[in-house]
Amino acid sequence: MSYPIAVIPGDGIGPEVIREAVKVLEAAASRAGFKMDFQYYDFGGERYLRTGETLPDSAISELRNFKAILLGAIGHPDVKPGILERGILLKLRFELDQYINLRPVKLYPGVETPLKNKTSKDIDFVVVRENTEGLYVGAGGFLKKGTPEEVAIQESINTRRGVERCVRFAFDFCRQRDKKKKLTLCGKTNVLTYAHDLWERVFYEVAKEYPDIETSYAHVDAICMWFVKNPEWFDVVVTDNMFGDIITDLGAIIQGGMGIAAGGNINPQGVSMFEPIGGSAPKYAGKNEINPLAAILAAQMMLDFIGEKQAADWIEKAVIKVTSEKLKSLAAGEMGYSTTEVGDMVARFTQEVG
Repeated sequence: MSYPIAVIPGDGIGPEVIREAVKVLEAAASRAGFKMDFQYYDFGGERYLRTGETLPDSAISELRNFKAILLGAIGHPDVKPGILERGILLKLRFELDQYINLRPVKLYPGVETPLKNKTSKDIDFVVVRENTEGLYVGAGGFLKKGTPEEVAIQESINTRRGVERCVRFAFDFCRQRDKKKKLTLCGKTNVLTYAHDLWERVFYEVAKEYPDIETSYAHVDAICMWFVKNPEWFDVVVTDNMFGDIITDLGAIIQGGMGIAAGGNINPQGVSMFEPIGGSAPKYAGKNEINPLAAILAAQMMLDFIGEKQAADWIEKAVIKVTSEKLKSLAAGEMGYSTTEVGDMVARFTQEVG
């Protein structure tokens, strides 16, 4: 079996961490007896500065032919904010209909959390974020822009189809995860009385088809409080695009920081994309001191999603061995090892763990 994988290393530290992720993928594939055919693309800030091009339409058609996409990071200090994000990241999500953003929030042994008295047994949940609707569709505009009477309108678009497919994915995922079997809807029904009324109605209608799943609702502000106070309460959380963007960053911090947070942009019927959550961090680029574990865990998520669950399990066990036995810290320059050395260790342990 050979899997065609598109690789977009991107900007800043992206190429460095993706190099280590690919190294680990090759180690896992070698042990499991399958192959990975990597095709590299240079989409990112350097290409944009050179050509004025972000992501051509022809690339979208080509990317549809891959089993999955592995992304490094997008963001360049010489490119105005929003150009690359909308021209590459959002375009990929929307054009490939990657309507689920899947974010595990898991504290690994040996990793420090800012939460007092919380351990890896307390922090292990997943956020399912709707990924192609809401405030991110770009609906709205300006009236009298640049004047004292300026009006700016940004509309949140939520469709029954978009909400329901996200909610159904969350219920199915919660059942397959088979842990607490508890799904929490995160919203703001007391203020967003149209969009989140739709979310709540769909959530409880679909819940009738999943009697084995315990359901609950919490306002987004309460979720932010409870993620800090009682993260052990949560199993799977489902929410809209904007709130999902916010609470997953909070989740990243309580699991130890951006250096270990990975996510997937999922199209269950098409091509999905996996990436480390942290940005391009240009000040660390080329220093060989950035932590590559988030990119490696994004690769692990990719293997799990395409069905190579044994290989994915080996990678996760290898990461745990590294965090619990080797690293002094997850911070760049403080790990006790270089980026390359961390990748080498995870690759080696991937071939050795039981």
